[in-house]
Amino acid sequence: MQQARQASNDDTKSSAGDKYETTREMMQQEMDRNSKLLYEAGQQKIALQQLEHVAAAKEAKNGSLVLTSAGNFYISISAGELKVGDQTFIAVSQASPIGRLFIGKQIGEELNFNGKSYLIKEIL
Repeated sequence: MQQARQASNDDTKSSAGDKYETTREMMQQEMDRNSKLLYEAGQQKIALQQLEHVAAAKEAKNGSLVLTSAGNFYISISAGELKVGDQTFIAVSQASPIGRLFIGKQIGEELNFNGKSYLIKEIL
């Protein structure tokens, strides 16, 4: 954002006419995109900080690690694949289609998503 702001401020009018205004507009759009990404990252950070003190439960909820027959999931934010030691977890939001299926499920329950079966083996 600082680079885009600096480039916008440093740009001077040229004999090319609209070049100055076009460059400033492009820099403004870049700053707007970066601001949005920064805001979204902040929101995800807040969501993760709220999960710090989630106690183990008998059913899957926001903040749970759900170990299944077809992979391990961390119900938190949509962050993709996370590696912890030699284990891989898929971080999914509780609002995502698969996240909604896991919420409220217990050990031993099975669910199907996109033609794949997931047997819940453990909830941490």
